Amino acid sequence: MSADSKSNSMIYRHLGRSGLQVSLFSLGSWVTFHNQVDASGVREMMAMAWDAGVNFFDNAEVYANGESELLMGKALKEGYS
Repeated sequence: MSADSKSNSMIYRHLGRSGLQVSLFSLGSWVTFHNQVDASGVREMMAMAWDAGVNFFDNAEVYANGESELLMGKALKEGYS
């Protein structure tokens, strides 16, 4: 889904000169995923963010010793309805 097809008021910015548009707000997983939120909570949070127009999800292999990436990947793989 492109930023243009979202029916909300999210603001998007161009990422450098790439032409890629990212949402002004992002969903970060640093302290929450794995340590404070389980897999179902991660899916719910990501779905809510996506529905609000967020297309910028922050993650890194060092967050929760890699568990944060695993949970986000699982949520993406499973999707939501």
